[in-house]
Amino acid sequence: MTVLRTQRLLLRPATMDDVDAFCDILSDARAMRFWSTPPHASKVETIKWVANMVAMKDEGTDFVWECRGRVIGKGGAYAMPEVGFILHPEFWGKGFAREAMEAIIPYLFALTDTPALTADVDPDNAASISLLASLGFKETHRAKNTFCINGVWVHSVYFALPRG
Repeated sequence: MTVLRTQRLLLRPATMDDVDAFCDILSDARAMRFWSTPPHASKVETIKWVANMVAMKDEGTDFVWECRGRVIGKGGAYAMPEVGFILHPEFWGKGFAREAMEAIIPYLFALTDTPALTADVDPDNAASISLLASLGFKETHRAKNTFCINGVWVHSVYFALPRG
């Protein structure tokens, strides 16, 4: 898989050495507030999650985000053409997600023949919606009750970024 570099980030494939860093992120209720699952309750859950990322590394569309040797998040397209990202709360509001996605988006278009990238966001996730809009994504539609997390239904707003 390709490794991408930005001014502050190394964007690379996942390895099982990333488990502890992702335990820190995926067990944090703040980081997981708008994710499609509840916070991870055990390291075993995170081991399986990272193992899935590792198994898919040859597809080259999903990246671990590393800053100065520390894993701070991940993003890209776990399942093309839908992009997504998660970032440790300690790194929110510092431009890391924008920096990473500005490198990943052109790479995904170059790697694939997809006509558009898409995203599914909780309508209450103002930060992600703002980031996607600033990257050129446009809202396409909305849907109610798309995910049931811990017995609570959440909604989705969908975005698309056409090629070119």
